[in-house]
Amino acid sequence: MKIILVGYGAMGQRVAALSEERGYKIEAVMVPEGEKTPYLTIHSFKEFPEADVVIDFSHPNLTLEMLETEEMTLPLIIATTGEKEKIIEKAKRKAEKQPVFFSPNMSYGVHVMTKLVSLAAELLDDYDIELLEKHHNQKVDAPSGTLNLLFDTIKEIPSRKDAIAVYDRHEKIEKRQEKQIGVSSVRAGTIVGEHDVFFAGLDEEITISHRAQSKDIFANGALQVAPKLVKKEPGFYTFDNL
Repeated sequence: MKIILVGYGAMGQRVAALSEERGYKIEAVMVPEGEKTPYLTIHSFKEFPEADVVIDFSHPNLTLEMLETEEMTLPLIIATTGEKEKIIEKAKRKAEKQPVFFSPNMSYGVHVMTKLVSLAAELLDDYDIELLEKHHNQKVDAPSGTLNLLFDTIKEIPSRKDAIAVYDRHEKIEKRQEKQIGVSSVRAGTIVGEHDVFFAGLDEEITISHRAQSKDIFANGALQVAPKLVKKEPGFYTFDNL
């Protein structure tokens, strides 16, 4: 399989390394002007060589530029975090002509976590919910795309559709309101990624957690999606319908 990478940060480098272990070829890497990579390096989405699939672990600005480029017609795997609504809107438009897969977290374990959270949010409809995520001190967006995904998953439950995310409690001196869901972020050290959803009721608490022990789970997730996506008809895909 011939792969083009968009972005060559920590995740792009792991995708490249694991691709070679699988016998795949990195055909080119798209990065901003001035950056270099060990592969054929390109700086425009109009310069893409022939390939089977594009894997994007870059920045929302680069992702949005790619989605707006008509010449970019290859199957796309988008794993960028941040600007979720804008990316999904443009990705669905792009998906009218080519297969596009989107997930702010490429771990299948996190996908399973969303199913568990959805079930718990429905069954425990009178419980308070708090969301917590922890990442390394180099991560620039907060809360993480995965935590936003978990919050959106909870809001899809009819009894939780009016849930309100609370990111800051120090400015108001008041007790917790019924529809509030606390959203908290930690940025410290080299934490790969931790996500916790707390359900707290009368005298008991249930916690659903996911711990990423290596960034390879995200890179491998993308590489598991790739051979499936290239066989698909044009459309917008997620873990739910791939």
